[in-house]
Amino acid sequence: MRKAIAACLLLGLATVQPHAQEGAEPQMHLSVQQGHILAAHALNSGNPQLALRLSDALLQADRKNYAAWHLQAAAFAQAGQPAKGRKSAVRAYRFAPDSATKYQMAQLASRLAFQGGSPVLSQYWLRRTAVHAPNEKADALIAKDYQALRRISPWSFRLSGGLKPSNNVNNGSDAATQEIDGLSSHENRLGPRAVALSGIIGTIDAGISRRLRENETSQTLLSGRLYVQRVALSSAAKAKAAGLAARTGTTAPRSSEFGSTYGEITLGHAFAAGPAERLGSARIALTAATSWYGGQRNYNLAKLSAARSWALSPKDRLTIDGSAEHRLDPRFSSLKADVFGLGASLSRKLEGGDSLSVSLGLRDTQAESVNSNGRTATFRLGYTLGQPIGPARVSTGLILGTADYPLHVFHDGTS
Repeated sequence: MRKAIAACLLLGLATVQPHAQEGAEPQMHLSVQQGHILAAHALNSGNPQLALRLSDALLQADRKNYAAWHLQAAAFAQAGQPAKGRKSAVRAYRFAPDSATKYQMAQLASRLAFQGGSPVLSQYWLRRTAVHAPNEKADALIAKDYQALRRISPWSFRLSGGLKPSNNVNNGSDAATQEIDGLSSHENRLGPRAVALSGIIGTIDAGISRRLRENETSQTLLSGRLYVQRVALSSAAKAKAAGLAARTGTTAPRSSEFGSTYGEITLGHAFAAGPAERLGSARIALTAATSWYGGQRNYNLAKLSAARSWALSPKDRLTIDGSAEHRLDPRFSSLKADVFGLGASLSRKLEGGDSLSVSLGLRDTQAESVNSNGRTATFRLGYTLGQPIGPARVSTGLILGTADYPLHVFHDGTS
């Protein structure tokens, strides 16, 4: 084997072709194992070009040879071509036979992506390594590297989703009676779309942001968000809606009528505020957005929001926020409104990393339609586990709310 290696290094070539043509240069015919050994020796000897030729020959014999892809990735890296090396490392990851090998290949892809000037791709492959991390020590190192990449990269991505049962998928009234002018009525005059209907709610929430400016005390971000919610009505809800539709002379709703989509673009600026011993933060943001409901555009909006946070202690934080929203270009005149919000929340870090939060939100809607004029108040008690359970972070909460529409007009003209 040593003689074969020396001969190939002197010739500067190696192939796995079964026949050599007359008059061609002398060729050395190697087994796959010998090709692996020779390519590795070429890398250790600082000859990446020979390693690339050998890895090409190995891949001609078997495109799923993860070790050959690994050798090719290392050769490209040594030759100063990290972008090509990353692509080869990705293929090595794809064909890797076990979790330990996938961990190594994902690490290599992440390093080569960073060397190639793409911290976003480096973050992506670092996340893939976390799936195959062998122990807690590796998890901690991955988390540390990921935080460093986040500081370097101006881009940030977020994606979450959920699927949950609900007894009120359409945000309808769940009261058995109605109170009008202080008198209760057992006759429910709400249509099938205005009462609480049960079913399943599925959501996808995606976000992307680009850091425009940052220093030790402030940060300016341009961000985008897309929130998609779809609903599947239960059999009981369909029967309930059909009965109400027959009683009120309307049509029964379909699940697609309660699906919503919301997209926004936000320019925000955050900065440190307060004394150094209890340093807090503040944020101001301008948002342009559009809202769709039931497959049709509802309205566009412009919103100004601000928040101020105080560190009351190392474990306690208080936040006050407010917003003013103007809706324009509505599908219906009843959707044109100005919405004002005010909120406060208090959070506390508990032993073990868990956190407890209490929040209060007030909302006032001033619309052209009297049915849209109203005020709401919500109180939320939340608890979040500090340690994930498997790949998921778990939080739970209790929400109490009330809504008041003082000038509501029913479909029959009464108010």
